Amino acid sequence: MSASTFVEAPPLPRPPGVQATAAMGAGALLLAGAALLAQGIGPRQAALYLLGAMLGLVLYHASFGFTSAWRVFIADGRGAGLRAQMLMLAIAVLLFFPVLASGTLLGQPVQGLVAPVGVSVVFGAFIFGIGMQLGGGCASGTLYTAGGGSVRMVLTLLAFVVGSTFGAAHLHWWASLPHLAPISVITVWGVGPAILVNLVLFALIAGVTVVVERRRHGRLVPGTPAVRSGLPRLLRGPWPMVAGAVALAVLNFATLALAGRPWGITSAFALWGSKAAMALGIDAASWPFWSSPAQAAALHGSVLADVTSVMDFGIIVGALLAAALAGRYAPKFRIPLRSALAAVVGGIMLGYGSRLAYGCNIGAYFSGIASGSLHGWAWMAAAFVGNVLGTGLRPLFGMEVERVPRQTGC
Repeated sequence: MSASTFVEAPPLPRPPGVQATAAMGAGALLLAGAALLAQGIGPRQAALYLLGAMLGLVLYHASFGFTSAWRVFIADGRGAGLRAQMLMLAIAVLLFFPVLASGTLLGQPVQGLVAPVGVSVVFGAFIFGIGMQLGGGCASGTLYTAGGGSVRMVLTLLAFVVGSTFGAAHLHWWASLPHLAPISVITVWGVGPAILVNLVLFALIAGVTVVVERRRHGRLVPGTPAVRSGLPRLLRGPWPMVAGAVALAVLNFATLALAGRPWGITSAFALWGSKAAMALGIDAASWPFWSSPAQAAALHGSVLADVTSVMDFGIIVGALLAAALAGRYAPKFRIPLRSALAAVVGGIMLGYGSRLAYGCNIGAYFSGIASGSLHGWAWMAAAFVGNVLGTGLRPLFGMEVERVPRQTGC
């Protein structure tokens, strides 16, 4: 065969340039926000805000969407996203378990997110899973894609807050249903056995995705070639999902060090919604959800004093910076009616389900499992079933069930 018969592969498309105005705006928000928090609350709160921004940048550049990873596996057997999640959890367990067993980190008391397992968690996680596919994102996905310029996800976020508020109002009833006391495998089994069992389970799940993907496609499907390399790729993306998994585990551990507990997202949504309810004359303070001294102080205090709120704000701004650096910040304000309806319905289910389940894909699944909480595993199982149903419902709302992950991660 002559050399002339070989055809060169087409060059990769040239990536867009940095959107300087949006990037400088995001940078200004980060600097001004950190300065305001440092002066008004304290340096630790400012550091948590910047840590949230780092999480937003990682989520965006790695397109680390739990929703799309589960949907693509359900619809087409592609398991790269799920394998990245198992890697993230494995690193987190190795970092978290010894520290949580000791009770201190860098001289500061720390505790995990350990919650009961019962009807509330199973039902809440199940409807959260449906909401993930209708709303178009999980808790972290909603924040970072909204910050990255998705107007539809802003709609999902608003509905998320509404659903979380109703969930806070009703949680006392759900919590009264049959349930087990909070169970920490670190306490029950000890650090070594707990780590070993979790690592084996992560490996089994990753192994199942490999078997399914090879049966469906004959091989593990390679990812999309990167359009950048070196320092430009680090700053502007896209990152491999594996890099995102490692970074998220390390940043969650940094959250544990700074906040004294792991990363969470959705408790802030209940706080924002309950504050809005009080502004409308609704006595949210009388709900049992806000009855403890700490919760009451949060409800009546500034949102800037709330760790979860500040980190959520950081995620949004960090994702905005990442989108501008990638040259992909382009809000689209025209949303098809059925898609908008799915965003609202899905967002309400996400919010309500996260309160019933004592957390979302971050607070219950990621941080729950990293804390050794049995409810994290119950959440994962119930939410996955919900995702199967939610994936099947997407075409009813004119939403695609794609065969490969989207760049947005949703």
